[in-house]
Amino acid sequence: MLQQIDRVAQGGANGNTSLQRVNDFVVKFANVNGSGSASANALFAKAVLRMGIAATPRNIFPSNIQGLPTWYEVRISDAGHLAARGGGPDLMIAMNPQTWDQDVKSIEPGGYLFYDNTKPMPPEKFRNDITVIGVPLTEITNKAYTDSRQRQLFKNIVGLGALSALIEMDPAVIEKLLSEQFKGRDKLIAANVQALNMGRDWVKQNLDWPIGLTLKHANTVGDRIFIDGNSAAALGAVYGGATVCAWYPITPSSSLAEAFIRYCGQMRTDKATGKKNYAIVQAEDELASIGMVIGAAWNGSRAFTATSGPGISLMQEFIGLAYFAEIPAVIFDVQRAGPSTGMPTRTQQTDITACAYASHGDTKHVLLIPEDPYECFEFGALAFDLADRLQTPIFVMLDLEIGMNDRLTKPFEWDDARRLDRGKVMTAEDLESGKLFGRYLDVDNDGIAYRTLPGTHPTKGAFFTRGTSKNSMARYSEEGADYQENMERLLKKHHTARFLVPPAIERKADAPTKLGAIYYGSTSPAIAEADALLAEQGIHLDLLRVRGFPFGPEVEAFIEAHDHVFVVEQNRDGQLRSLLINELEINPKKLGKVVHYDGTPISARFIAGAIAANIEKAAQ
Repeated sequence: MLQQIDRVAQGGANGNTSLQRVNDFVVKFANVNGSGSASANALFAKAVLRMGIAATPRNIFPSNIQGLPTWYEVRISDAGHLAARGGGPDLMIAMNPQTWDQDVKSIEPGGYLFYDNTKPMPPEKFRNDITVIGVPLTEITNKAYTDSRQRQLFKNIVGLGALSALIEMDPAVIEKLLSEQFKGRDKLIAANVQALNMGRDWVKQNLDWPIGLTLKHANTVGDRIFIDGNSAAALGAVYGGATVCAWYPITPSSSLAEAFIRYCGQMRTDKATGKKNYAIVQAEDELASIGMVIGAAWNGSRAFTATSGPGISLMQEFIGLAYFAEIPAVIFDVQRAGPSTGMPTRTQQTDITACAYASHGDTKHVLLIPEDPYECFEFGALAFDLADRLQTPIFVMLDLEIGMNDRLTKPFEWDDARRLDRGKVMTAEDLESGKLFGRYLDVDNDGIAYRTLPGTHPTKGAFFTRGTSKNSMARYSEEGADYQENMERLLKKHHTARFLVPPAIERKADAPTKLGAIYYGSTSPAIAEADALLAEQGIHLDLLRVRGFPFGPEVEAFIEAHDHVFVVEQNRDGQLRSLLINELEINPKKLGKVVHYDGTPISARFIAGAIAANIEKAAQ
């Protein structure tokens, strides 16, 4: 019945000892799609947070959902580190025979393997430098339940109970979560609590517990909330005044549109009449979705779409139309690994240049680059103000790591006195007073012309919107001077945007240094941790987090102030680095490339190792 192989607790063949850590380790669950494990895994992560311990879960799943392997990794960090740690897990919950060998191989030396030993594994399937803990989960559940579906579902809860005992997780916290999850269904609550205790009781009666990895109540979560970036961005869109969403499902952005649907149902539906004050259309493809967004925005609505890299590729011509005809639109791009289909369920920062210069001809677009769900909410709302003010498409650049994974973040803030910034819109009163209206006439020397909305005035302020060249009065013209004047004005508008996008944030090193690092987006928590690791080696870096494009003057000043600057990003070609070189005319030799692009989140260990190796190589 019990096969517990402990090759390291007493010294082990290699002289190693098992890991001993409190509130600082990585747990990884290896499962199969459709096994019902997802809810139990999420329950584990939430229970850690309810104990006051900072934790960051990550879903790792294939793009093919037909019963293929999935993993769920939870980094538990009392120090508050939210980035992927790098390396393997300290505790592997191996429930998938298909991935057994790679799962066992990935465990950190001195780590722990937890598995269902109803059918014992041969000794050669283990390692000499880890502790193996077998619990007969199938045997336990088969004795307790006769229904096959119940056996499968409750096996996950029995396993969670056994795990909770091994690492001293507070069972009262899990029971409270179960009561919240199944509120009003008392029989389900009781059944799940019973299964939980079955696992706990078995461990207490048959094993030495706890193991070397344990949890203790703490207070590192604080007042932070737990939410994914896609939901946060969708909520930001609601607060930003969006009333139209046209989208086509694509991983990893679909949940953003779905969250917007949910929030609109709560906040944009008249409670008295049931009237919906919004329009959401699932289009037939990405081309149709961006076309609908542009049409709605031209009519004065605040409209957006949510997509990923392949969708951006398909939208190119319409994006160019919105840029040249100067129609506000918001595009949430939740980036994934490309090119082509690439790895749809893996994270990367691969659309930076594609979005910055989207469409053919000379185009330059505004990018907002959030680092966490808080900024997804903040930038999600800001994007609509900027789109109206600049009369152009605005890209909000999330990625799968931010968009689809729950993360601790500070509570969202909103000023109820804030009003929507509709930008330069000429009213009927303005037109009636005799003000000169030319749709593409730059009267303020900032590159932004005044516009009118359809129906503003019965006889004045109308213009013809076209994707072809025109003069400042919106009349068709292929005169070279008219075209060039228009293109120069668009460039001037882009320059104006430098002072409207969120400025880059600098963080000074504790010691004077001429070395710097530029980073953005989901790289943020990893580089903060890597910075501390490098400081321990005597390597000090000033840090600059870029939050938007076009780059503000602070970005160029930061580069000029340092002898060498590492640009850290998650793509093969160093896309932000290329953008810096192209836009600011920086000497390429001054910008070092630190890139990570295997589809997993970038880690502190990777960043610190890459920068240290680069510095060592330069010193030789």
